[in-house]
Amino acid sequence: MTSTSTHLRTIALHWGDLHEAAGQPVTVGAFGLGLRGYLARLDAADADQLEYERHQAAHLRSLERDPIQLGERPVPVRLHILDTMRAVEAALNDTADQIASSTQRPPMAYAPTSWPAADRARRNALARADMADPRRWRWTGRRRTAPYVALWLLARVEDKGGPFRKLTGSELEQIGVVAAGAAARVERALDIAAQQRTLSTPCPDCGGAVDVHGGEGRTPVAHCTGCGKIWAESGVIAA
Repeated sequence: MTSTSTHLRTIALHWGDLHEAAGQPVTVGAFGLGLRGYLARLDAADADQLEYERHQAAHLRSLERDPIQLGERPVPVRLHILDTMRAVEAALNDTADQIASSTQRPPMAYAPTSWPAADRARRNALARADMADPRRWRWTGRRRTAPYVALWLLARVEDKGGPFRKLTGSELEQIGVVAAGAAARVERALDIAAQQRTLSTPCPDCGGAVDVHGGEGRTPVAHCTGCGKIWAESGVIAA
């Protein structure tokens, strides 16, 4: 089973890929797209998604300029990539807020004025350093970037030290659920994970269920579990 640490690293490592993909045109041949010409009669719902993708450019002018769009002029945007990035970033930040509120200890107090000057100076230096510790989670009202939060949560999961207590089992589970869901969304958006789904419309020949396999950059293939017929982008390849 993939670990929480791996999921968090996946998010951090592939965030730059999402930034690049957000401004690129839809790649024909991604999971569920390359078969559309041959399987349209099997899954009519795909037509709505195709229409959505075809008209993305028209919607761009009605959107406020997003910081993710680089350059002086607007560029074509893949809206489902932006939606993925916003959802993942929000989930990670909300989780970090909750984890920090329960595990992060308050900064060290400054020394009383009654202490000897030398002792007071040493204590206050330690207090200032503790307050400025970069490992501290700070509630600023602004979201951190997903890579930053993913790595911050990774340090908590791996108990890397700092002004925190050790995570409980339920806190580890909470981070694990969020990290797994976020990593899955990133992988689906980039088409870097193996995927399988069953089409809603049965095989036109035998009425059996049709499974589509793809992802990881592979050309998608559809397989009827009833009669065994197999479709690819080039058409029927086995019957």
